[in-house]
Amino acid sequence: MKTDAHWLNRERLTMYPRIFLAVFLVFGLLWLFLLKNMSDLKWVPFGADFITFWAASHLALTGHASDAYNIRVLFKAQQIAVPASQSIYAWFYPPSFYLVVLPLALLPYLAAYWAFMLSTLGCYLLVLRRIFRGNTAMWCLASFSGLWLNLFCGQNAFLTAALAGAALLTIERRPFLAGLFIGLLAIKPHLAMLFPVALLAIGAWRTLITAAVTAITFMAIGTVTLGTAVLKAFLASLGDARLVVEYGTLAWKKMPSVFAFMRLLGTPVTWAYAIHFVVAVMAVIVVWRVWRHCRNRNLRGAALMTATFLVSPYVLDYDLAWLAFPIAWLALDGLRTGWLRGEREVLVAAWLLPLLLAPIAGALKLQIGPFVLCSLLWMTYRRATAAASMTGALASDSHAD
Repeated sequence: MKTDAHWLNRERLTMYPRIFLAVFLVFGLLWLFLLKNMSDLKWVPFGADFITFWAASHLALTGHASDAYNIRVLFKAQQIAVPASQSIYAWFYPPSFYLVVLPLALLPYLAAYWAFMLSTLGCYLLVLRRIFRGNTAMWCLASFSGLWLNLFCGQNAFLTAALAGAALLTIERRPFLAGLFIGLLAIKPHLAMLFPVALLAIGAWRTLITAAVTAITFMAIGTVTLGTAVLKAFLASLGDARLVVEYGTLAWKKMPSVFAFMRLLGTPVTWAYAIHFVVAVMAVIVVWRVWRHCRNRNLRGAALMTATFLVSPYVLDYDLAWLAFPIAWLALDGLRTGWLRGEREVLVAAWLLPLLLAPIAGALKLQIGPFVLCSLLWMTYRRATAAASMTGALASDSHAD
């Protein structure tokens, strides 16, 4: 592979992350300064989506867990946390995630926010530290827009990314532990859809069975703890979640899926689903082939975590905190084997995607997420194919000797 001089040299790789980090810090401080009664100028509460987690916890602790799926009741609970907030957020999570947020309302809103975000951020960083170390890498992570976006949104992408990353790091040596992590990821089932594909590709039956048992057990515990009405309300809410995605109640400009790309262009729902399905099938095939034929753990993980955003139509910009993992794995592979033309630009685009996704879609009515994600998946597939070919060649030479 080519290793010629590149514009993204060590000096720029050291300087740019520091500039971005300074910008995020200044923006954060300015945003805090402009808050009034814990809401910004658009009446969005501090922590944004986190207010839903706190409100659901409050309803459950007061014996009304199933009411979290009622938008009017949930909004009243949200105003207990931040009375000035006028933003409306819905709750579509399964009973298993309810168990995660259940203790939050035992704390005041701000304390609960920091407890949840810092603890899940700690898990996220702990898993990433298993992949890379070094000052340059840590500066790139600290200034990664996906990290800051999830922090500002008060969302759970640190937790889901940590679970997915931990599972991918432990599949080979600790299959039961990997299955436990995958089963716990069922708190957001649409983000776990590709794990069965990968596990079947390598015949990891122990991990697959453990994941299924964990997911079912976790769901059952949540249902028993909170009542069967919660499970019924969750299942009934899935239709509302579908409508929210299909008709843009959740802004398509914040959704890096092929479905959102098509809807933003004005494509009818049926055709948007059809085109999304075609791309999703192609992504599934890529994951299957990478896991079936390539033994490089880094490339397997990068393929699965990237393709997840091309399979589910219901993904949002804060979920792109996941991209820290494929970016890290592909960067390590590039440093080890050399770079092909355009690969470092793809990694930079993926690193910037959470920041640029919504502004570009808002200005141009064009969702760039699928283009960047497909480029990242193609880069991974090309490297995995080369690695598999090299392994096959080495095996053939070994047999010949």
